[in-house]
Amino acid sequence: MRAARRRLSAQEQRDHTIALTRLLGSKPAFLSARRVAAYWPADGELDPRPLLESAIGRGRRGFLPMLRPGKRRQLWFLHYRPGEPMRANRFGIPEPARRQRRLALAWTLDLILVPLVGFDADCNRLGMGGGFYDRTLSFLRQRAHWHRPRLIGIAHECQRMERIQPQPWDIPLDAVATERGVYRRSRCIS
Repeated sequence: MRAARRRLSAQEQRDHTIALTRLLGSKPAFLSARRVAAYWPADGELDPRPLLESAIGRGRRGFLPMLRPGKRRQLWFLHYRPGEPMRANRFGIPEPARRQRRLALAWTLDLILVPLVGFDADCNRLGMGGGFYDRTLSFLRQRAHWHRPRLIGIAHECQRMERIQPQPWDIPLDAVATERGVYRRSRCIS
């Protein structure tokens, strides 16, 4: 899956980003979110930054993930504005350089755009194997009836797999958005 997305040309990457931005940017789940987190693309991932910039342009608050210090393998989310200085984390992925900026924990967000390596039509997600998102979002297993962020995986259509067998620690996505459409888990994200 990683090789497939890396094989996409620069033009295909741009076209997919434009298509995703038009498609997901018009959905009520995106338009109603006040606190939106995305990620900085790496390794051929579909770029969600135009969506984040669109949300910020409409007066919403934007956030990018930051590796939580220590050995917990979790994420914090830092307030982000386009054009701010970035610095590479230990995996070489840019994070906001100003660490004193406002920090948000996952349960305070309305929408999290989640990177993935592979997905299936049931919105099961295959990540990079580090478990950062699953650990960060594990609170969703304890409390189902409260405000929770919507989780939308972002991927190229070429990353769709026939079937992924979820593991007990996997946190399910509400939907997966590609350049071609939105796959929804059983409940509608509208």
